[in-house]
Amino acid sequence: MIMNLVPPSNEMLSRSLEKFNFSNPPTDPSELAETLLENLVHYKGLGLSANQLGLPHRVFVMNTEPEKLVCFNPEVTYFSNETELMSEGCLTYPSLYVKIRRPSAIRAKFFDQYGQIKTMKLNEILGRCYQHELDHLNGLDYLSRANPYHVNQGKRKAKLINRKIKQLKKVARL
Repeated sequence: MIMNLVPPSNEMLSRSLEKFNFSNPPTDPSELAETLLENLVHYKGLGLSANQLGLPHRVFVMNTEPEKLVCFNPEVTYFSNETELMSEGCLTYPSLYVKIRRPSAIRAKFFDQYGQIKTMKLNEILGRCYQHELDHLNGLDYLSRANPYHVNQGKRKAKLINRKIKQLKKVARL
């Protein structure tokens, strides 16, 4: 079932979500995972957290070709000392890409939709995506991690992109 993304002002995005209880699940974890994965593909994202769809569950999904990753109750058990400054985007803020510094490698721990514990080392874009989605579940907006200069720079570029898209749509209607 395709759902609407909640707006950035939605309170669901600004609070930390409680752990998903596999002993007494509030919803079927496999169905929840399927809904998230379907929406991830629909919105063409690299990652998507449940609260971006207004769902109060501590879970996100990632597109890790060739497979998709489902992460319930995710944690980071190790952060590398080495960091990287890279542009990040977010489905909550279409067209807005902002440079953010994050650890370049992490060790992730989470449960899959069947309640099986998983651990893995993630680096580069997948490590960054995992950290970004975990921030969502902790009520943190990626813009809060960015230097204000980079946020303003990203907003200016987004404005130009949106203006060009609007012009292209206008020309397409002619």
